[in-house]
Amino acid sequence: MTVTSSERTLLDSIDAQEIVSLTTSLIDAGGENPGDTEEATAKVLAEHCRALGFDVRTVEVAPGRPNVFVSIGSAERPGVLFVGHSDVVPAGTGWTTDPFSAVVRDGRIVGRGACDMKGGLAAVVAAMAAVHRAGLADEHPMTLACLVDEEDTGLGIRAFVAESEQRNYSCCVVAEPTDLVTIVGCRGAANIEIEVRGRSAHAGQPRNGANAISAAARIIGIIEGSQAELDANPDPDLGPATWNVGTIEGGTGTSMVADRCVLTVDRRLLPGESAAGVVGDLRSRIESAELTGSGIDVDITISMEMPGYLTSVNHGLVTTAVQSVIDARFVPNGRSAGSTPAELTDIWTASCDGGFVAHQMGIDTVVLGPGEIENQAHRPDESVAVQQLTDSARAYALIATRIAALPGL
Repeated sequence: MTVTSSERTLLDSIDAQEIVSLTTSLIDAGGENPGDTEEATAKVLAEHCRALGFDVRTVEVAPGRPNVFVSIGSAERPGVLFVGHSDVVPAGTGWTTDPFSAVVRDGRIVGRGACDMKGGLAAVVAAMAAVHRAGLADEHPMTLACLVDEEDTGLGIRAFVAESEQRNYSCCVVAEPTDLVTIVGCRGAANIEIEVRGRSAHAGQPRNGANAISAAARIIGIIEGSQAELDANPDPDLGPATWNVGTIEGGTGTSMVADRCVLTVDRRLLPGESAAGVVGDLRSRIESAELTGSGIDVDITISMEMPGYLTSVNHGLVTTAVQSVIDARFVPNGRSAGSTPAELTDIWTASCDGGFVAHQMGIDTVVLGPGEIENQAHRPDESVAVQQLTDSARAYALIATRIAALPGL
């Protein structure tokens, strides 16, 4: 697609320094989860957007944990929903800088959340500012939903999708770090806790007890057998569902038969699967193995469930997003720079809030944002390239102004 003169003007109005300034302010506000609240980050974002003349609404999900909704344009027209989150994972150790005092060096912003995903939030705001200044907001409405608790249990997205009154959204772009590749789908995820209760006895006479650790080991074997079946029946786009036993804790002492053992398990879900269905199947397998009884009881609970999503690569949202990324990277002589369309779509191994939007709100969704989740997020000296933040803001502005022309959106 040729970048029109009006689009070129729109893109030229996006100021990299404004994006850097907001990104660093959001990083400095902190928001570790678990361990802190997102309130300071939400305040920085809300005050910045009010100063730009945007409509800002905050909804407290839990004490000190507000969702922030920023909108431009008419609420009567369908607009693009952008989704992000205000929390970050704990900083941890190994940093060469203060993780919550952002620095800019070698063309990158360094700080906890630079990549995941305060840079993405700032890029969305810059795109909204450009569309607003150009007088295009009423024709091309945009909303940013900045949600709490994405890194833990999803309080923010659950509260958002449960709201009784919503704006009319044509599609959704989740601004998570994808290295500006349009993610068309991801599996869902469930966190499952398996508690095995046995009967304690002296280790010298183990038959007098019922060893919960031994029973838990057999359950792990059942899970591994289930994984072999899943590997044999992958989704053609998303691949197989997966199990991962993340932690195991049990027993009291070496000379005692363990009376309790707890497993925490990650289960990635394919479209059409539910955590309840997965747990029901696991219970049936445990019963068939005759693991329970004779002093052994098993309880299985679901501590978190996040749906996945899949959008066709031929969907107008996907093709528009891909072309907008290409056009956002234009060079002075008018040629586009960067990858080809075929290289700019992918499937994600991670999960995110976009699955809730697609599944519970029925809105076509992609994930697209600045930063490399595998190489930069959740690690010491997390960083994001300033150029990619600018390219992201340009792409978001193009998506917002081009999407209304697509049939059915």
